Amino acid sequence: MKRFLKTIVLAAAVAATTAASFGVAEAGDRWRRHHHNNDAAWAAGAAGLVTGVIVGSAIANDGGYYRAAPRRVYVEPEYYPERRVYRPAPVAVRTFEPWTPEWYRYCEGTYRSFNPRSGTFVGYDGLEHFCVAG
Repeated sequence: MKRFLKTIVLAAAVAATTAASFGVAEAGDRWRRHHHNNDAAWAAGAAGLVTGVIVGSAIANDGGYYRAAPRRVYVEPEYYPERRVYRPAPVAVRTFEPWTPEWYRYCEGTYRSFNPRSGTFVGYDGLEHFCVAG
């Protein structure tokens, strides 16, 4: 309905502008003799045109449709249950003093590349490491 009303008002403004620019039709040679001055008619037509454009654009351009800002949607954070960290129970570590008979037995039984003269073994990295029992 609003759009229809805007169209009617705009059409009326254009029609008024067009009608104001026409002069009165006269028969005869009077216009030749007196050089009839139509400046007032042209000025009225121009004023009507300007008025029609201003009013029509003011009615037609109401700022467009109201566009609301996007709604913020609350997103529930994901639930992560509390992670429990279980520490291994302390184990009684039996360490052996280096160069004792127990230490030799442990290192020979654990490492195939154990060298009893230097107390070292060759690790997977290709380097020699001292045997630490325990």
